[in-house]
Amino acid sequence: MYLVTLLGNLLIILAVTSDPHLHTPMYFFLSNLSLADIGFISTTVPRFIVDIQTHSRVISYERCLTQMSVFILFACMDNMLLTVMAYDRFLAICHPLHYKVIMSPRLCCFFISMSFFGSLLDSQVQHLIVSQFTCFKDVDISNFFCDPSLLLNLACSENFTNAIVMYFFLAVFGFLPFLVIFFSYYKILSSILRVPSSGGMYKAFSTCGSHLSVVCLFYGTDLSVYLSSTVSQSPRKDVVASVMYTVVTRILNPFIYSLRNRDIKRAMWRFLSKKNLMLIPLLPI
Repeated sequence: MYLVTLLGNLLIILAVTSDPHLHTPMYFFLSNLSLADIGFISTTVPRFIVDIQTHSRVISYERCLTQMSVFILFACMDNMLLTVMAYDRFLAICHPLHYKVIMSPRLCCFFISMSFFGSLLDSQVQHLIVSQFTCFKDVDISNFFCDPSLLLNLACSENFTNAIVMYFFLAVFGFLPFLVIFFSYYKILSSILRVPSSGGMYKAFSTCGSHLSVVCLFYGTDLSVYLSSTVSQSPRKDVVASVMYTVVTRILNPFIYSLRNRDIKRAMWRFLSKKNLMLIPLLPI
């Protein structure tokens, strides 16, 4: 599953970068989302594979904090990029005449930079808070990666101020992007319902269907992880929910965007055909 996820996201990145027809804001954000997915799954799954081979779940304190920080960085980047893509679809459907003027290359680069540095700020703040009120050398992981809830349960003392700051950043980088996505799709739906022709409605739905599917997977599995950790105390159920969130959604994202998107399928076919033609002269006769 890890290798399939890597291959699928790499194919999307190569298809977008190699095909001039896909040099648009939507596919620019999609390639960055695929890059963030590669970093996200590479933070957790390789360590999990090592744990399976060594039959040990013990990890050092420093490595646990590092894994948590990188995990939060890429998870937050996924969230921010999905928000930017929702705004992009909102402009494309609700303001098509001003779309190219508003979504300039400079604004696209600004959105990507804002997503990265905002996610980096979130991860470093949570790293600083957790490191202040946790004190241990090694961790016996009940899950297959060091998530923030695991480290909070191992806190040596309670600090109300640190908890408030952590939940504040969780609200800013978690709840606010969800509100932006919800508002964007509310405006998109209102605009689509005013379209008189069924063909126009289908075209509008098809342009944002893949993104909406990924958003539902992302927030649905994320919510299930935190609900399972608060309602149930079973480590096995926590692991199942975490696998759904960290692995299954990442392996589905490339399939959703490639199978539901004609432009991506055509670009992949052209890219693979070009590579096959380049290999023909190298084959022995």
